Amino acid sequence: MTTQKQTAHIVAVNMGYGHERPAYTMKHLSKGKIVIANDYAGIPADDKRLWESGRNIYEKISRFKKVPIFGKIVFGIMDKLQRIPDFYPRRDLSMPSLQLWQFYDLIHRKHWMKHLINDLAKHPLPLICTFMTPAFAAEEHNYPGEIYVLCTDTDISRAWAPYNPKKSRIKYFAPTGRVAERLKLYGVREENIELTGFPLPLSAIGGVEPKAIYQDLGRRICHLDPRAIFSSRAQKTLDANMGGSFCPNLRKKNGKPISLAFFVGGAGTQREIGAEIIKSLTCDIKLSKIKLTLVAGTRPEVAQYFEDEIKKAGLSKERKSKLVDVLFESNRQTYFGALEKALRGFDVIWTKPSEMSFYTGLGLPIIMTPPVGSQEDFNRQWLMQIAAGADQLDPKYTNEWFFDWIASGALARMAWNGFIEAPTHGTYRIADIIEGKPNTIHELPLVV
Repeated sequence: MTTQKQTAHIVAVNMGYGHERPAYTMKHLSKGKIVIANDYAGIPADDKRLWESGRNIYEKISRFKKVPIFGKIVFGIMDKLQRIPDFYPRRDLSMPSLQLWQFYDLIHRKHWMKHLINDLAKHPLPLICTFMTPAFAAEEHNYPGEIYVLCTDTDISRAWAPYNPKKSRIKYFAPTGRVAERLKLYGVREENIELTGFPLPLSAIGGVEPKAIYQDLGRRICHLDPRAIFSSRAQKTLDANMGGSFCPNLRKKNGKPISLAFFVGGAGTQREIGAEIIKSLTCDIKLSKIKLTLVAGTRPEVAQYFEDEIKKAGLSKERKSKLVDVLFESNRQTYFGALEKALRGFDVIWTKPSEMSFYTGLGLPIIMTPPVGSQEDFNRQWLMQIAAGADQLDPKYTNEWFFDWIASGALARMAWNGFIEAPTHGTYRIADIIEGKPNTIHELPLVV
């Protein structure tokens, strides 16, 4: 898919990676330009200070969580303020939260983001925000174009919906049926909700007919199911969906190592789990049974931590040959681009259940670290409900249980379930809406 002209403004925030990652995926709609609401050229000092105070508090508390007793207490207090309430019984949840009241107070009293909105209003294209507050500011500061919010988790807190949702003109791209239904409980009008799925990289999909996914998934299932335990039972379904004779050489070793990618969070959390994985898989890496990619994002201290652990494990030779690798870039946009290029080569993703949960739609099985925050609890629940993800077992014994999961076909089954059950074409649906085209993609189920 190519867009010849800019059809939208894409606005994100660089708080973690969860809001910038989907913005990068949709950059073709804005001719490659992504506006970072909390870090753009010319941002007023007062706006910058307001953004920084919120982000610094969140990242410090996220890292502080691992401190025994007190860390969990402090994080629990913060998490409670933005906790997602139980969905059932269905009821009116439109009462604004304290967090939402604070957002609107800053917008009105401090004129928060007025400079940004006035600048964007010079060219009033549809505005797509991957974080809710720029959309709120756009409406309150009278942005003349259409305003859209892309929700970035499988369920959302009240803070994502406007203060007065029934009167608001903000429209939503819902990544799951649950988000679409949740927005209604928060008071958002049904005509302002579009069920699109989460935007995944076009290069990893391969078109309306997802040729790239079929190619990668075919290879991946063969690789992750060496004894044909899953594929022999699902042979007819696999052949019907993927075309031709599926993986005729399934039982033959292809000699290539399993490719496992471990991700840390945007705040650098859970890097210690990566260290345990390195130690546990050292022998398997040396035997070329597995290729381990440690995704440090844009955190130099995390990248150095992984490099040090690789040396401690005696894997310097394997580091040079890329059997163990560290994916790090100093620039966030460069990082997203590098990851997009590497993504198709991964067989398994090991991550906390963040926005990366949606990437199971590409046919990637997800091993989950413990959730960080209420929204990740719901992402975990969603992954388990569609049988595309599983909780990690003790990382110290990865060399045992990980290969048992391969031998049993469990990871291959999760890869298939992710592709079948999770949305894959969110990027295409969003583009159709923004460009005023009829939907060319199949409809999504309302609730997964």
